Order: sequence, then C-alpha cells, then structure tokens
Amino acid sequence: MNIDLDAMQLSELRDLRNKVERAINSYEERRRKEALAAVELAAREHGFNLAELTGVKVTRSRVAAKYANPADATQTWSGRGRKPRWAQEHLDNGGSLDDLAI
Repeated sequence: MNIDLDAMQLSELRDLRNKVERAINSYEERRRKEALAAVELAAREHGFNLAELTGVKVTRSRVAAKYANPADATQTWSGRGRKPRWAQEHLDNGGSLDDLAI
C-alpha cells in the first residue's frame, strides 16, 4: 500500500494518524487477551487458576479523573495511559491539558 503523505492535507494526515493509533491499540489489546487466555488455560490444565500460581489477585483500582471532555462531561480521563481521542484533538488544535482540567 503506497500512500503519498506529501500530497495529503493536514486534516487527512491527522485522520490517518488516529486510524493507525486505533488499529495499533486494537491489535495490542487482542494480543494481550490472547496471551492471558493462553496462560489461564495452561494453569487450568495443571489444576490451578492464575491467582493461585502468581499469588496475586487481579484487581484494577479506579483512579480519579483529572480531565473531562468539554463537549461531553461524561467522557473523562485520569491522565494515565494513552490520551483519549478528544484530548489529543484538543491538543492538536492548540489547546492545553489545563483547559480540560476538572
């Protein structure tokens, strides 16, 4: 697949970047889930569950949101991990994270 990036408008380049980022995230998440399923299956085949083998109970604690989408306050972000699309678009358009602070 040959794409002439030099011939694309800025908006097209940003759209392409967003699509690539979503594709990469989706791919990584699928691979992570596949790996976890394989490990859990191997543990079950040996008569254990993953928590018994690792001694770790898998839990995720929620972190308080620090930023909110001004267009939809139900969309929030803790500031950890990959920026949500709405936050990245705000930054790309010259805004700052301080503008989005809760």
